[in-house]
Amino acid sequence: MLAVNYSQFRDKMKAHMDMVTEDFETVIVTRKTKNVVMISEDAYNNLLENAYIMREKANYDWLMESKSQLEAGKSKQHDLIEVADE
Repeated sequence: MLAVNYSQFRDKMKAHMDMVTEDFETVIVTRKTKNVVMISEDAYNNLLENAYIMREKANYDWLMESKSQLEAGKSKQHDLIEVADE
């Protein structure tokens, strides 16, 4: 995580944006009032997906049960079935 003030961010905006998108860095732009956090679109989408999963306890429980089964070696591999176009 990198914190820079507004002037520093403005002066090196491209470099900071590259750090966010290429290095998965989080940049906090400090201001006199409220700060701003910059994350990549991928990180943002991941946060939204996690929030969706965590919203329903049943979703989270199902995911954790699946994870436990995988870690315990209780997974199976299946061949995919090709479906003909109609």
